[in-house]
Amino acid sequence: MTNVNEEVFLNKLYDVVYKLSTIAKTQSYRFKKEWDENLESIKEKPHLIRQIPRKKERFLTDIDYRIKTLNTVKLSFEDGVNSIKSLLNALYRSYFNDSDIFTSSFTEQDQITLKYLVAKEILGNLIQYNQLDHKTVPLKYNILARSYLLIKLKGQRDTEILESLKKINIQLKLPKLKKIMEEIISDGFINKTKKGRYLYYHIQQELDLSEEGKITFNRTIRPLVDWPTLFYRSYYNVRELNVTVDGDFKYSDYLNKVLLKAATQGYLACHYIFNNLVRYYEKLKEE
Repeated sequence: MTNVNEEVFLNKLYDVVYKLSTIAKTQSYRFKKEWDENLESIKEKPHLIRQIPRKKERFLTDIDYRIKTLNTVKLSFEDGVNSIKSLLNALYRSYFNDSDIFTSSFTEQDQITLKYLVAKEILGNLIQYNQLDHKTVPLKYNILARSYLLIKLKGQRDTEILESLKKINIQLKLPKLKKIMEEIISDGFINKTKKGRYLYYHIQQELDLSEEGKITFNRTIRPLVDWPTLFYRSYYNVRELNVTVDGDFKYSDYLNKVLLKAATQGYLACHYIFNNLVRYYEKLKEE
């Protein structure tokens, strides 16, 4: 890793804040725009990402302003998770729940498929988010989102699915899993075979919309469904801070331990880094 002095580090930190501020502004605008165009008629409202101030000279020279800005970044990371949750909540509690705009736009079969497809596109792509939130989306859609690719590639044993679900903090007993898998079988997407004392699940029908359904999906909620993955992968990435500060820093060992997390992408690492940067500068301010 690069070794940096205090001046270089502060400038690098500001550059990251500036980058995140730009992403927060553009992505929050895009999210609100797509929501208003497609979900305005439902009762839920989007959780938007707060804006991050970015006055460079004040950030570099005013420790109070720096602490306030870093804390705003930390809170914006929480906003991002809550934005995704607000979308999933709106889709599965209102839009997919027999809303007129949904039932009038898609055939009955496409309606069934879309509930699984959206879960796969969002939760299947964002495993760390799914570890944080595994209750907003109904369980059967979450289970297939988590297991779909492996079931499709080679089939999955019931106990293998249970172990996979534990990695996203879903704890189920085998009888409960079997009951939910029967619901997915009834919807037509998987089948089962028994070998010895185990059940094996295989893909019966892929999560494909009809041609008309694809056109409608792409024209309506597709940008909203794509938004969480695009946002998450761009926003929760502060690898520029994966540096080593030199020994002239106060509490350099502590700060370097914090910055090691920058090598890892995702909400948990980013929130940890900025939470501890706030604590670091608050400690310096007290002295």
